[in-house]
Amino acid sequence: MALSLAFSPCPNDTFVFHALVHGLVPGAPPVDVTYADVDVTNTAAERGAFDLVKVSYAALPWLLDDYHLLPCGGALGRGCGPLVLTRGDQPDRPDGPGRADLSGATVAVPGDRTTAYLLFRLWAADRPPARIEVVPFHEIMPGVAAGRYDAGLVIHEARFTYPRHGLTALVDLGEWWEADTGLPIPLGAILARRGAVDPEAAAGWIRESVRQAWADPAASREYVLTHAQEMEPDVVDRHIGLYVNEFTADLGDAGFAAVEALLGRAADAGLVPQTSSSLATAWTS
Repeated sequence: MALSLAFSPCPNDTFVFHALVHGLVPGAPPVDVTYADVDVTNTAAERGAFDLVKVSYAALPWLLDDYHLLPCGGALGRGCGPLVLTRGDQPDRPDGPGRADLSGATVAVPGDRTTAYLLFRLWAADRPPARIEVVPFHEIMPGVAAGRYDAGLVIHEARFTYPRHGLTALVDLGEWWEADTGLPIPLGAILARRGAVDPEAAAGWIRESVRQAWADPAASREYVLTHAQEMEPDVVDRHIGLYVNEFTADLGDAGFAAVEALLGRAADAGLVPQTSSSLATAWTS
């Protein structure tokens, strides 16, 4: 019987899961794939909609009763954090958002349970913006450039393309997080539904899919580009190079420490429910 699998159409996810999706992983069951942005999968996972699913680490406090966190396949690393963007010609104003202060601003974000937004809330705790609007990711940069929003929170390939929109990075939240904690930044997690999938077996399938992706990058090229939403090939390559890294194969001690730090700080700030780290690590410890 096929397992239901959901992840984004972004190049890092299609690169990682190419072999598993195409039946190239020995011993793995067939999978029925859904492609969706992470804000959609975060919500769907709360309903137990998928057996294997890519979600935001920020959503884990609502999901770990029903899902195991897998130690591979996700997005976690250094130098890959979300950016807060403003218009390049936006002046510092006493009556509006300035270069280092978004109080009074309207900020567009890609989802209210994304890791990007959780990091933003931690960073802006003592200077929160006046209004937050959840906006489809592809509308954020054009909206900031057009002046509909004072700032926008972006992820993924926007790190490479925002100057085309005449935008400036107000802050790199990954740099902020790494400087403050010394830890990598946890972005996207892979979960296995409890009672439906053996987490150890699933981790083995995903690690083999990652191994094959690295061993023969050309094998997944057509699949990745088909789902890359008109992204240029060089941006696709930079995207994969940044988000598919040693933590994709195994979170390791540093990866789990980063997850615990993020969710612990967020819980202490009252932004997410308290979560026992044993829920995430029980079967891997």
